[in-house]
Amino acid sequence: MNQKKAVILLSGGLDSATVVAMARAEGFACYTMSFDYGQRHRAELKAAERVATQLGVVEHKVIGLNLNGIGGSALTDSTIDVPEAPTEGIPVTYVPARNTVFLSLALGWAEVLEAQHIFIGVNAVDYSGYPDCRPEFVESFERMANLATKAGVEGNGFKIIAPLQFMSKAEIIQWGVANGVDYSLTVSCYKADDEGRACGRCDSCRLRAEGFRAAHLEDPTRYFLKKLR
Repeated sequence: MNQKKAVILLSGGLDSATVVAMARAEGFACYTMSFDYGQRHRAELKAAERVATQLGVVEHKVIGLNLNGIGGSALTDSTIDVPEAPTEGIPVTYVPARNTVFLSLALGWAEVLEAQHIFIGVNAVDYSGYPDCRPEFVESFERMANLATKAGVEGNGFKIIAPLQFMSKAEIIQWGVANGVDYSLTVSCYKADDEGRACGRCDSCRLRAEGFRAAHLEDPTRYFLKKLR
C-alpha cells in the first residue's frame, strides 16, 4: 500500500519500454502515459498497450492531443517526407515542443497521484540530436516543475528521471533483454504500418537495428520493406 509511485512516458518504442522495466526494478508502482498526438501511425499506441500489460503497470493512460494542428514535423505532417538517410543538424522528425508538452501532462498526472518521480526515455548518445533530449532540458524541466506546482511549493517536489540518458542503444537492449523486456512487442519505426511492421530505412529503424547488432542479440523487429544495410 505504501509503494512509491512513478509516472512514465511510454511511446511503445524500445527505449520507453526499457524505462518502464527500470522503474519497476527500482520498486515503483508504474503509471504509464501515452499520447495520440496526430502522429503518422497508431501502431506505437497499440505497442504501448502491449508493453504496459506485459510489464504489469498499475494504470495505462492515453491522452489525445492535436500536435498535427501546428505541424512542423515529418511525424505530424504527411506532406513532409521521413528521410531515409542521415541528415545534418536537427532532423525533420523533430516534433516542436513535444517532450515539453508530454512532460507537462505527466507532471499534472503525477501531482494528482501524489507521485514524485517522472521517468522519460530520452537518450543523448545514440539519438538524433533533438534539443528536448539533452540533459540540460531534463534538468531545466525539473526546476520548472518544482516552481510551478502546488506539490513543489509545499516541499513535495518532483524528480525527472532519464535513466537512458548516457547509455548506448546496445547497452539499453542488453539491459532490457536481461530484465525481461519483450522487444517484439515494441514499435520504433517512424513509418510503421497498421500491423506495426517497420520500414527498416528511417533513422529510428537504423538506430534500433545497429543497437541489436552491437549487442549481439537477435532483432525481433518485423519489416514491411527490405531493410537497408
